[in-house]
Amino acid sequence: MLKTLLAPFRKFFHGVFGLHYRLERYSLGLVAAIIIAGSIGGAVEIAPLFTIDETVEDVPDMRVYTPLEQIGRDLYIREGCYTCHSQMIRTLRDEVDRYGPYSLAVESKYDHPHLWGSKRTGPDLARVGGKYSDAWHVAHLYYPRDVSPDSVMPAYRWLVRRNADLGDIAERLQTLRRVGVPYTDEMIENAARDARAQVDPDGELAEGLIERYGEATTIRNFDDLPGVPTEMDAMVAYLQVLGQLVDITATEPVLAEE
Repeated sequence: MLKTLLAPFRKFFHGVFGLHYRLERYSLGLVAAIIIAGSIGGAVEIAPLFTIDETVEDVPDMRVYTPLEQIGRDLYIREGCYTCHSQMIRTLRDEVDRYGPYSLAVESKYDHPHLWGSKRTGPDLARVGGKYSDAWHVAHLYYPRDVSPDSVMPAYRWLVRRNADLGDIAERLQTLRRVGVPYTDEMIENAARDARAQVDPDGELAEGLIERYGEATTIRNFDDLPGVPTEMDAMVAYLQVLGQLVDITATEPVLAEE
């Protein structure tokens, strides 16, 4: 009885593998089969790009990273933070309940490279901006166990001792503009000054920073240390803006059950 039921499947697989064995004997036939299979796979990947305008939401208040935030993002990549923290909240209800509204495609519009991640040794950081104080972030980066006793995250004490590298920030913004980030000539020209202005709320340059990046720009001394911006300033500035670039509350959530 069982052999009778399995007979059609055995015949099907025998035919499939038999065809494969025959193709291996003829190089041209095998090449043609590879091209066909590759074309199908390529079409599946490329076709969605033609509807990208319908996929990425149009959010009028979306802004670019300030120079200091972009430096912080580069440091986040340099230190490998993305290997343990994702930046993509899925539409599953348990993730939304824990981390906040699910991630929108538009929030990664100006990210090069994307830092969605695939592993969570630590929590997702897509909505970490504004969740903790600057002092908490500084303490957490300086020695994680001071604020999270069970943390396995390494300490990044050197961030507070190193000045942020402002020497090539204009060139970095110029490069990002070439791949689609709408930095203006004025933003690029004033990049280093704007990075200094973001940690000096009482300085004369703060007004220009707000004019270029908007009223929502956070201007304060993130690590509470005097002097030029440190790498700690830049890192905390970046973390505090995650999830804050768009008004996420204006989007109605549509959740998927796990």
